[in-house]
Amino acid sequence: MTSLVLSCTLIGIGLYGVLTRRDLVAVLASIEVMLGGAQVLLASYAAGVSVPAVGEGITVVVLATGAAEAAIGLALLVALVRRNKTRTDQIEEVRG
Repeated sequence: MTSLVLSCTLIGIGLYGVLTRRDLVAVLASIEVMLGGAQVLLASYAAGVSVPAVGEGITVVVLATGAAEAAIGLALLVALVRRNKTRTDQIEEVRG
């Protein structure tokens, strides 16, 4: 029960950060906090199942997905800053 409360709290904090922050790095960090909440829930699920490898495997997949999301997001951010020669909080519109 406490893991459910902890994971819901982490997801809520991450959601608040995504909705209120304008800085792209802070938004990426908030998304990582939300993924951490999902990992806590999956790890607690894995502890209660008769085959814990299933829950642990899902947790590892979520962890790898979060790492890939962070790497791609930061690479896009660096490319955007290099292209526009400006700070990230001054960028208002993304054009193709």
